Amino acid sequence: MSTILDHIQRHSVTTHLGRVNYYHSPKPESAASPSPLIFIHGFGGGSSSYEWAQVYPAFTATHGVYAPDLIGWGDSQHPDHGYRIKDYLDHLDELLDHFSPGQPAIVIASSLTAAFLVRVAIAHPQKFRALILSCPSGLSDFEADYARTLLAQIASQPGIDQWFYQLGIANSFGVRRFMEQQQFAQPERITPAMVQAYTRVAQLDGAAIAALAFVRGDLCFDLSHYLPDLTTPTFLVWGEKAQLSPVAIAHRLVRLNPQAIQSLQVLPDVGLTPQLECPAVMIGLIRKYLQKISTDLSNP
Repeated sequence: MSTILDHIQRHSVTTHLGRVNYYHSPKPESAASPSPLIFIHGFGGGSSSYEWAQVYPAFTATHGVYAPDLIGWGDSQHPDHGYRIKDYLDHLDELLDHFSPGQPAIVIASSLTAAFLVRVAIAHPQKFRALILSCPSGLSDFEADYARTLLAQIASQPGIDQWFYQLGIANSFGVRRFMEQQQFAQPERITPAMVQAYTRVAQLDGAAIAALAFVRGDLCFDLSHYLPDLTTPTFLVWGEKAQLSPVAIAHRLVRLNPQAIQSLQVLPDVGLTPQLECPAVMIGLIRKYLQKISTDLSNP
């Protein structure tokens, strides 16, 4: 008897920055919605499509599903490249063209990557049906300067940066500590499998390149400068106890563009990655938003 996971296959595509690996489940013949769902992970030591692995299989019966490892992360290539914001904006735009050519997609993303996608949606609104974003933040929002934080300053020191990565990030102790301090509100929800998955990726050759670009603040920006121009229907999910992106930012972002941001769901006692900490809740919320998106399309 076939299972949901039988329909999810691993593929790769070559982009202008290098090879990207992704998981894909084709659109079922019975699917009512033509829009694929694209699940995109956030950034941090050991980040990959694993972040959404407990969520996206729930949608393979109703949608085509894609879950990539972005360039520099996961099992995709880790080119020795001085990553900047424009690299990832162009990279995400290129992946959209590959995953959903000529058809607007519904993109589900988290954290800094979610903020990048707001900018891509502003530049190319025709490529998006909707955005479902978990704790979107440029990490320098409302004139904050992430690059001036102690963590960013340490990661910016040549020589020290590699030492910092190896001792502070690329090991199971560093991964668990980050999860406990930043990703999860309730550490007991962290499983050995999560720690193992993140540690494996963090220890891959070249994984430090994109990770340190992120920690240094090379990829951070002020999302509040862009959000007022967003027109894509957008739904926000925010962990009440997210540390890197406090929930106060969520309320300020909503006030900037209540026309595009159609919903803000704050999850009590949840941290930065609700898709890991409470995947069943995220599945339920995404289903609710998909129903609203479908209803709105039927009643323009």
